[in-house]
Amino acid sequence: MTTPGGSERSKVADVDAPRPGPGEVSIGVGYAGLNFMDVMARRGDAGYAPAWPYRPGLEVAGTVRALGADVTGLTVGDRVAAVTSSGGGLAEIATAPAELTVPIPANVPLAAAAAAPLGLATALLLLSDAGRFTPGDSVLVHSAGGGIGSALAKLVPLLGGGRLIGTVGRPEKAAAAQQAGYDVVLARGAATAGDIRTANQGRGIDVVLDPLGTTALDLDLDVAATGGRIVLFGNATGETLDTLPPAGRLIGGNITLTGFSHRGLVAGAPGRVAAAVARTLALMAEGHLTLPVNEVPELADVPAVHDLLADGRGTGKYVVRVGTSTA
Repeated sequence: MTTPGGSERSKVADVDAPRPGPGEVSIGVGYAGLNFMDVMARRGDAGYAPAWPYRPGLEVAGTVRALGADVTGLTVGDRVAAVTSSGGGLAEIATAPAELTVPIPANVPLAAAAAAPLGLATALLLLSDAGRFTPGDSVLVHSAGGGIGSALAKLVPLLGGGRLIGTVGRPEKAAAAQQAGYDVVLARGAATAGDIRTANQGRGIDVVLDPLGTTALDLDLDVAATGGRIVLFGNATGETLDTLPPAGRLIGGNITLTGFSHRGLVAGAPGRVAAAVARTLALMAEGHLTLPVNEVPELADVPAVHDLLADGRGTGKYVVRVGTSTA
């Protein structure tokens, strides 16, 4: 990505291969995950691209090529999934902090593993950490048709969840979200608090997972059950964030309002991210977790997929095939 903008500002180019610094590894990338955070970087949202030109790509799966100083527990040739060092994952070779590089079980394909470092790990952390999810909880997910929404659809029932309700920005995405595992999918913008409570058999929602900044926060508060947890985990709309609700509204409903940032955890608590990546990979290896992915053939096709995500037309999780070693 040369400067902020659309696909016209993205190109595939030859660059020098990165070398791992202290505490890092370099990885021959087999597959890389595509995420809405790449779109936010491309459009110039503050904090997502540290400098321009920017090399996107935050999660990869591949093979360790080299170890930086002070790296232990990993070996050249290991199959790994990793969170990259400030982007750069959409490349044949990427670097990643060793503490965010996790071995892939032998029976997990690289294409599936590429969805774990950001997509599946975020979904798991949203539920288990930020949302304090417990078996039987009802869950409402905004943007249910996207990559995180698809991952949540697989994890909620696996963890013993109750009713799973989603909203989508485009009505034509509802069928795919229901096929992914949602009990009820509603058109965002048209759905009222009454509609959502009806979808949850007349009850409030225990856990609300909202990537829409604050645009849906009033609705979230209206549908939250007594003791409900609302997790804001992004600002997909890019709009200016509103002020938070008066404390009395939270206190009166015994409602918890929590923020979540994958980037924030990577910076401040990387061990929690790595543990989530390892857990999702183990669930895949054990046959308990399957997340279908849309495989993009090559890097040249990525800008068009970013356009799909930017326009809200993407469905499910996308990974791009990068290298020749893709087992």
